[in-house]
Amino acid sequence: MSDPASEKLIPAATILLLRDGPQGLEVFMVVRHHQIDFASGALVFPGGKVDPRDTHEVVRGRVDGAEGLDDWEFAMRVAAIREAYEECGVLLARDEGTGTLIDAKRLAALEPRRDALNRNEIGIGDMLMQEGLRLAADLLTPFAHWITPNMMPKRFDTRFYLAVAPEDHLAVHDGSESVDSVWIRPTDAVREAEEGKRTIIFPTRVNVQKLGRHVDVAGAIDTARNAHIVTVEPRVTKNDAGEPILRIPVEAGYDVTEEPLSRVKA
Repeated sequence: MSDPASEKLIPAATILLLRDGPQGLEVFMVVRHHQIDFASGALVFPGGKVDPRDTHEVVRGRVDGAEGLDDWEFAMRVAAIREAYEECGVLLARDEGTGTLIDAKRLAALEPRRDALNRNEIGIGDMLMQEGLRLAADLLTPFAHWITPNMMPKRFDTRFYLAVAPEDHLAVHDGSESVDSVWIRPTDAVREAEEGKRTIIFPTRVNVQKLGRHVDVAGAIDTARNAHIVTVEPRVTKNDAGEPILRIPVEAGYDVTEEPLSRVKA
């Protein structure tokens, strides 16, 4: 018999777009709109829920790197690319004729398609077929897997991916779900959160900290490719002082393994 709690999980994917800046590794992050019901006002990675249309058969035939992926992983990778495109205008896709990643000129010509996706008028498969594109899921590197604690009213089953942002794609917030955006060094993001300049929820913060161990994109992706991903589902428990905390597995390899519940922001 299946776990009733697991049936309520919402599949979602998020993408950590990376580049090498003047002072080292930078990641693209957006500020959630204050009316969004999850991570309102927080600095987060672009991402969102899997759309049922992400797994339509027409999509299956237009994804590079889909070989051997089960339905769950396939849907996660498609959603990660689609959400990054909808939310910040970066599209990891190749022209099916040339096999090359689309450039800034082609990306600009696709803007009406992006608008239609955001208005939910079309699915990603419609755009791929009509524009002769293939999603470059082979450019995604799995980085983390988190499940929202069972105390929360809305629970997500979320896969995090790393990807190099195409140099000529201008990443920018969509002005709807996200209201601001920034390329930022992971260490700076953590510091600004500690100083109270930014709001970063616990799962985002520890993943930013983990990313900040690396000085460049190549190192971050190489480490992720060779890492064993441990699923993290924080558990509510108490520390030695009897204070309620969220605890995550040591095996997941983060800088911290627990967070006072009083500091957790949703």
